[in-house]
Formats: sequence, C-alpha cells, structure tokens
Amino acid sequence: MRWLKRIGFLLKFHKSIPFLWGFFRSKEVNLKKKVLFIFIMLGYIAFPMDLIPDYLIGIGIVDDITIAIFILQLMVKVAPESLKEKYDF
Repeated sequence: MRWLKRIGFLLKFHKSIPFLWGFFRSKEVNLKKKVLFIFIMLGYIAFPMDLIPDYLIGIGIVDDITIAIFILQLMVKVAPESLKEKYDF
C-alpha cells in the first residue's frame, strides 16, 4: 500500500518544485527543519550511495528517484498545513 502512495506522489512530482521553493521561503517552517533538509539534500548529492549502479541504463536511476521521493515525502509530512493546502499535497 505504501508503494501505491509513493507512485501517486511521483505523479504529483511536477508540483514539487514550487513546493520546495515555498517550503524554504515559508516563515511557518522553523529554521532547524530548513537546515536539516538542506543538509540531507547536500549530503546525498555529495555522497550518493547507489544500491543500483547508474551505469545500468533504465534501472540505475531507480534508487535515486526513490531517495528523492522519500525526502520530499518527509518534507511534506513536516510542512505546515497551510503549505500543504496551497500546493495540494
């Protein structure tokens, strides 16, 4: 059941960019959460641990997409309700 939610979340991915912008600009989200998610994102970019090597065309990017979805879901979970409503999450 959780995978179905993640697939549905992936279909809403086009809404993620404005949500990210709104999340980091929002005064309702405390500074600790913003800094935490910046470190998580930068940490993954700096130390990309691949379960599936990227040179395997087609399936190599699956773990990267899964991590990105997981991080976005965590951000949506901790976001204030007003931000979730604004971006329809």
